[in-house]
Order: sequence, then structure tokens, then C-alpha cells
Amino acid sequence: MTAHIKIVGLGPGADETITAQTLHEIKNAKHIYIRTTRHPSAHLVKDATSFDSEYENNDKFEDVYRAIADKLIEAAKQHEEILYVVPGSPLVLEHTVQLLMQNDAIKTTLIPAMSFLDIAWSALKIDPVDSGVRLIDAHKFAELAAGESGPLLVAQCHADWVMSNIKLAHESATGDEPVVILHHLGLDDQKIIHTTWQNLDREIEPDHLTSIYIPKLSEPIAGELAKLHQLARTLREQCPWDEKQTHDSLVRYLIEETYEVVDAISALDPDDQSTDEKFIEELGDLLYQVEFHATIAEQQGRFSIADVARSIHDKLVRRHPHVFGEVQAETADAVVTNWDAIKQQERGVVSEDSVFDGVAKSSPSLLYSTKLQKRAAEFGFDWPDSTGAANKISEELAELRDAIEAKQNQGTFTKDKDEITNELGDVLFSVVNFSRHLGVDAETALRTAADKFRSRFQHVVALAGQRNLDLTKCSLTQLDELWEIAKQNN
Repeated sequence: MTAHIKIVGLGPGADETITAQTLHEIKNAKHIYIRTTRHPSAHLVKDATSFDSEYENNDKFEDVYRAIADKLIEAAKQHEEILYVVPGSPLVLEHTVQLLMQNDAIKTTLIPAMSFLDIAWSALKIDPVDSGVRLIDAHKFAELAAGESGPLLVAQCHADWVMSNIKLAHESATGDEPVVILHHLGLDDQKIIHTTWQNLDREIEPDHLTSIYIPKLSEPIAGELAKLHQLARTLREQCPWDEKQTHDSLVRYLIEETYEVVDAISALDPDDQSTDEKFIEELGDLLYQVEFHATIAEQQGRFSIADVARSIHDKLVRRHPHVFGEVQAETADAVVTNWDAIKQQERGVVSEDSVFDGVAKSSPSLLYSTKLQKRAAEFGFDWPDSTGAANKISEELAELRDAIEAKQNQGTFTKDKDEITNELGDVLFSVVNFSRHLGVDAETALRTAADKFRSRFQHVVALAGQRNLDLTKCSLTQLDELWEIAKQNN
């Protein structure tokens, strides 16, 4: 005898929406299985085997549904006939049912049931056919809503991060587009909230009985950023390498991609638009690192890419009162002064532990030194002008010479260099301080010098090749001659 699975639905939530045929099947079934007990009408199903634990045992919804379907098939073969109870209607957003129907080894019988759609149309007072409403799964919003401007009914908006992802998908939204949140339809605590796109994820705490209706958007969903986020999630779930990465393991790639962006900026040519392509590529690589970290955090239930976007949006608005408020700032220097003042207000009362908050220890040493000095200068700990900073370099150089001479006299120069390292560090720190007083970025200055050296030495190598000289065997006089020629040409 072919294994048989009867499938019934509990309706949208209220007990009175369950059909008499469904109640009859539940009453007479010998072996009952229910997908989840997280449904208002689940209490009517007695002595049923629940699959709630599968949501804890599996990381991905696809794995949850596959595990449930496999266990149902196994149970049907064992008992010959079983009853499978699902929330809502068997054919509306029930992936387990689709998997069962695709299996030729079993027979499936679907008992019609009322879905949340029937109540939604009533609550919205619309005819979905005449209105041309498209039903969208919230988990695939960016993909399924691409090119659409409404009307859309978005189901399975069961969590804050889902709502945030929907909001993020419409990057060209004005923010005032109308949205209707449908929460617990047909139940005593039903809520129908008319709000805007801007407040979509701020009105309520959504759950598995939450949907949203979007009458019309000003522009179709583009979703390029949302598609990238979806790709990051897919890779995180299906690629073995992506799966094992952590915030810590990705640090090196974040740094590498940042430096590659800097190289692409240096290579930009205002007269050659083709150089933009490399810049676009490197910016994309850096953007993906941000997406990757946000995806990991999302899976951990900590925050999403929408939280990242909202955080920087709100901070920029807060720190630009001359644009979004009443503050006046006519020059770039005035903007920087306001910015620093707002940052200091945000830090609140300064203590020993908080004085350097926001100064990343992992920054490149030149940048780290500059930021430490700038922060100290905010409290008046600074030279009044560049003269003091320049004199400090001479003082630190003298201390470095003394340290070197002392080590050489002790015969420990090659063994113990801690003091020399410290003194050399003081020299470099003083140079950074001097560059800051001159209004020159130390990182840029050193990079410029390094690039200049690189170009000149490459020219030295070329000259040596033209003269059939082996650089490793050239005398110091020959090397100086080649270097001077290189300097004249570069």
C-alpha cells in the first residue's frame, strides 16, 4: 500500500476560521504531526508530534523544511497514513508541502483551508485581482520585488531583521511612501497600522503572524545593495570557506581591500574614464567586506546591514547641524570645528579610560600617532606652533644618538636594542607631531616619499640594465651616479 499523507491547515489564526472538514480529520486521525505549535489554533490539535525542535537543530530554513519532509515521509511509510497539520493553508507559503508533493513515493491529499490572504483582503478592503496585487515572500523581497512598484503584499515578516532588509531593498525610497502593517489578523489583538516606508521597521515587534501591504512606491525596487546582501547570505550558508569565517579571520582581508582602494584612488586619471573601472571594482571588494561582517552578525542575531546603514545615516545627520539644523558653518574649517565639538559632546565626561575612545589601536602607526596627538590637543596638550614641534625632533634625535653611542661602547648594540627602539620611536612620533603642525598628513607625506623612491630606484635598475651593469657589484660611486640621473628624470 502506498504511504499516504493527508494535509490540513489551521487557518489564519482564530479558532472559528478552521473548516469543519479540517476538524473532522484531526478528530479521526490516528497519527498526527504538526509543523509548529507556534500558532493560535494549535491547541486544537491534541497528541500531535511537533517539529518545533527542527528550527533549533538547523541553521537554514531550507534545511528545516527538508528535515520535516523527510521525517514525514518516513512516518507515512511506517504507519501507512498520517495527518500533517500546517498553519494557514497547505498551499500558501508551505514549502514542506511542496517537498511532499514532489515525492512520487508517497500519496498526498490536500484539504482546502482558509489562509491569511482572505482576511488580509478584507482588512485592506481591496479586490486583489482587480488591484493586481503581487504576493511576495519577505525572505526573497529584493529578488522577487525587483522592478516592481506595487501593489505588493509581503508575507512572513516575522522578525526585525526581515523588516529592515525589506526597507533596505528600496534604496531610492523617499521615506514617505504609504505602508500598511497587518499584525495578528482575525485575532483579538489584531493591529492594522498605516505608516510610512521610513517607519516600516519601527512600529511594532513583528512575529510569524505579521505581513505588510505596499500600495505603491514612487519608483520600482532596484535592490542592488539588497541583492548583494542576499548574495552574502547565500555564500555564508552554502560556501564552505564563507561558512567558517569569523569577524577576526576577516580582518586581514578588510585591511588588504582598504589598501587596494587607496591604490585605485592613486591610479585615477581625470582624463581617462577607464581608470574608474578599477576603482569601482576595489570599492565593491571593500563594500563586500562590510556586507560579510553584517551577515555574520545577522546570523548571530546581533544586528543587520540595515542597522549599520541607519547608524551611519543618523550619525552624519547629527554631525551636520549646518545642513540639517540651525548651526552656521560657511567654511570647511568651521565644519571640522563643529564636528569635533559634537564628537566631544557624544563622548560625555572624559575619564582615564575614555579619553582615547574612538582611536583605534590597530590603525597604521602614523595614523594612530596623529589621532592620539589630535585628541590630546583637544585638551590643550600641544605645542603653540610648529617651532616647538621642530625643536622636539632635534631633541629626540640627540637622545637617539646618545643611546646608539652608549650601546656601541658597551658592545651590546647588536644584542639589546630596546632603548634604541624606544628612542627611534620618539623621533618618529615627533616627526608626526611636526607634520601635524604643518598641516601635512604624515601618512600621505611618507607614502609620497616612498612612491618617489620606488620610481627612482626602478629607473636606477633600468639604467643599470642599459649599461650592462650588475647592481649588486656596483661601487658606491657608480650607484650615486645612477641615482643622480634618476633624480633628474624623476
